[in-house]
Amino acid sequence: MIAPLRLLDAGECALVAEFGDRIDTALHDRVLALDAALALSSLAGLIETVPTYRSLMVHYDPLVLPRARLAEHLLHLAAAAVGADAGPRRLWRLPACYDADFAEDLAHVAQVTGLPPTEVIRLHASARYRVYMYGFAPGWAYLGGLPAALTLPRRAAPRDRIPSGALIIAGGQAIVAGDAMPSGWHILGRTPARMFAPGRDPAFLVNVGDLITFDPVDRATHDSLSARAAAGEVLARAESG
Repeated sequence: MIAPLRLLDAGECALVAEFGDRIDTALHDRVLALDAALALSSLAGLIETVPTYRSLMVHYDPLVLPRARLAEHLLHLAAAAVGADAGPRRLWRLPACYDADFAEDLAHVAQVTGLPPTEVIRLHASARYRVYMYGFAPGWAYLGGLPAALTLPRRAAPRDRIPSGALIIAGGQAIVAGDAMPSGWHILGRTPARMFAPGRDPAFLVNVGDLITFDPVDRATHDSLSARAAAGEVLARAESG
């Protein structure tokens, strides 16, 4: 049973097309299919679309595109896009270092989950994650696909600052931190790859809907790669997903 599409106003210049109320790959596929169809429609007055776990926010100019016309267009496109392919999906391989200096919460996560630290690292690195959305801050890619054994709540006390590139988990999800920021998520490692670089084209490394997995590297390799990333090199490798 396919749930009906809900249209919700977000102020006077945005409309949210909501497909459901949970994190689900099928719902996300519908979000991406509508986003792709809307991009091809060349609708005058359309400003920007923002895909999320279960909805698509559509920013528009109401002086050019009346709300009623946009709503009708979204309902039509969503119905036509049921079961449609949202387009090519890439698998990104990011280097990841789980050295003790980069894994402040590894021992705690191992204790809470009852797993050896090596198994926590193996599970985190070997999973294939879906990029569901960008949020919170530039380059913060929210990832689904964290192994169930690593599901645990946020830290009781958030940290004032976690570094850019930190590999963090909480609530059954994973994130690659796009920049230094406060966070209550658990830190398991770090990648030298830059998820967000304002001077790079494109500034965001991966697209919503892409897949990510991690290739463990030692500390010396991480430091070498980090220097190359600082010089502008794109370290992540993309292949067909």
